[in-house]
Amino acid sequence: MLSWSTIAYGAGLSAVLAVVLVALLVPKRHVGVILTAGIAAGLGPAAWNAILNAVHAPGFFTDAPIRWFPVSWQDTGSGVFAIATAAVLLGLGPQGSDSGRRVAVVSFLAGIAALVVDVYLY
Repeated sequence: MLSWSTIAYGAGLSAVLAVVLVALLVPKRHVGVILTAGIAAGLGPAAWNAILNAVHAPGFFTDAPIRWFPVSWQDTGSGVFAIATAAVLLGLGPQGSDSGRRVAVVSFLAGIAALVVDVYLY
């Protein structure tokens, strides 16, 4: 199980990476979109890991036997929660008038940030 300090560390790193990815890869660099993606990339994994801690689910932390991409269910859940959080926050917030495709792209980048941080950095 992850400690609360590790959860906070991972959420912070996910947020930073999401900000960088969105700032570099999204053509319209709207500050509200960039910050919201970062917030979602931090909140989503933090919520997911809090759930895993609350239900004492150590089985979710088993890495796949792939040397170059040792992803676990816990890592995957962090990415999924980041995408869902980003889609809601962006769709109801700074990207409310944008197309679904634009919201999905930014949400996907937030999810990728959370997944990559989980797999490789903690």
